[in-house]
Amino acid sequence: MLSDAPLLDVPIPSLAMRPKETAKALGISARKLWEITADRSSGIPHVRFGKAIVYPLRELQDWLRDQIKKKGSSR
Repeated sequence: MLSDAPLLDVPIPSLAMRPKETAKALGISARKLWEITADRSSGIPHVRFGKAIVYPLRELQDWLRDQIKKKGSSR
């Protein structure tokens, strides 16, 4: 039998971000993120759920790390 006790207020970690959050985290515009996502050769990790797109955090971090290794920093 289920208890009527309130659920603990435990923060749930995000597994993925929506496009606006992703663009902000990367420091680019939403339009630039769409361009990168549309370019299949970019390899930016994303998952489509119908029309919705999300960017998995761990894979996005790995992808960004790989971009830095491939192209070097812009310093």
